[in-house]
Amino acid sequence: MNAPCTSNRAGFTLLEVLVALVVVAIAVAALARAGSQALDGQYQAEQRTLAMWVADHVLAEMRLDPPGSSGRRQGTQSMGDRDWYWEALIQPAPGDAMLRVDVAVYSQASRDAPILTQTGFLPP
Repeated sequence: MNAPCTSNRAGFTLLEVLVALVVVAIAVAALARAGSQALDGQYQAEQRTLAMWVADHVLAEMRLDPPGSSGRRQGTQSMGDRDWYWEALIQPAPGDAMLRVDVAVYSQASRDAPILTQTGFLPP
């Protein structure tokens, strides 16, 4: 006589294993995206900080050697082991008692989009 085939195997079915793998894959993808966004945010913060230092340096140089008249100036500045490109728009401030200087800082020589624009005031 054949005994009835009763097996009490404990384990996971193939479907349960696949569902668990999908859950793990989604979690890993979410962690990778969060890590990528954190690195991107760090890079953007570094760019803005260095650009702000460049703009501050340009304004400080203009305070030491005032331009004297309205117009545009541009140049390059080395900061953080790289070159930054800046453009200053000098114009009379309201009331004509001071000069307003808007310094735009670019990361590329093509000057497509400024990383930062900073405004300062100079004596005429």
